[in-house]
Amino acid sequence: MAHSAPNTLKHQRLDKDDAVLLIIDHQIGLFQLVKDVGPVEFKNAVLAHAALGKVFNLPTVMTTSTDNGPNGPMLKEVLEMHPKAPLIRRQGEVNAWDNKEFRDAVKATGKKQVIIAGIVTDVCTTFLALSLIEEGYQVFANSEASGTYSKRIADEANDRMRAAGVNVMSTFAVAADLMRDWRHTPGYPELSPYFDK
Repeated sequence: MAHSAPNTLKHQRLDKDDAVLLIIDHQIGLFQLVKDVGPVEFKNAVLAHAALGKVFNLPTVMTTSTDNGPNGPMLKEVLEMHPKAPLIRRQGEVNAWDNKEFRDAVKATGKKQVIIAGIVTDVCTTFLALSLIEEGYQVFANSEASGTYSKRIADEANDRMRAAGVNVMSTFAVAADLMRDWRHTPGYPELSPYFDK
C-alpha cells in the first residue's frame, strides 16, 4: 500500500495587521465569462471581497487588464469603495505579477499576507497566486469572489492553488479569520452589518 507524503504545510492564519487585499480584473466586460456561479451572487461576492478592505482597513491594490477594450473598466462600486487605492491598468500582461508597477504597489504595502480574487479563477487568480507563493507570500484566495467558465475549471484551478500552498477560502472564512474574536474591533458591531449585506 502506497503511503502519501506527510502534509508539510502549516496552518496559516490571517493577521489583519499584515494583510493586503488584491482586486484582480473585476471588470464589467469580464463578468460574462463567469458561469460557475449566478451573476447576482457573483457580483455580491465581488463587492463583499472589496469591502473587506474597508471593514479591516487593509491596504488595497486593484488592477485591470486592457480596460480600454472589451474587458471594460473595473466595477464602479469597487472603485468608489477604494478611491485612494492604486489602480494598475495592465496593457498586456496576463499574470498581474509580470507587471512591474503592480509588483511595486504590492511590495510597497510591506505586508506578507495577500488576499486575492479575480476573473477568471484559472488564469487571473491562479497565475498571480502561484507567483506570490514563489515570492514567499502567504496567499489566501477568496474562491467566492473568483469566477470562471465552469465548476469543473474552478475546481481544477482551486486544486492547483491548494497543491502549491494557497489557502482557498470563502469570504466568510476570510472575514472571520481577520476578525478572530467577535469582541475585537472590528468585531460584532462592524461585521454584523457587513455579513447582513
